[in-house]
Amino acid sequence: MDRRVDVLKALADKNRLLILDMLSCGDMCACDIMEGLELTQPTISHHMKILVKSGVVEGKKAGKWMNYSINHDVVEDLSGYLEYLTNPKENCICHRKTRICKL
Repeated sequence: MDRRVDVLKALADKNRLLILDMLSCGDMCACDIMEGLELTQPTISHHMKILVKSGVVEGKKAGKWMNYSINHDVVEDLSGYLEYLTNPKENCICHRKTRICKL
């Protein structure tokens, strides 16, 4: 679960969501992301470090540039987990509690 928490934390930022939106079109180098979002190089580096550390984005060195892409395995895992988390299940934590409030 800790890995998923890290991914959710990484996604809890407007600029990082915009970066993912840009990467949905395909691999991009940091310079293209920087230009597309009109952010400075240090700001892009900061956001990319968080996205790569969480695993949601992968970075590959290409000469002096870094090319970034979405790690779809991590995205699919998170999507499946959110689906699991938000639907009824037999082993749900709510079954371990006695209801105090009657709905």
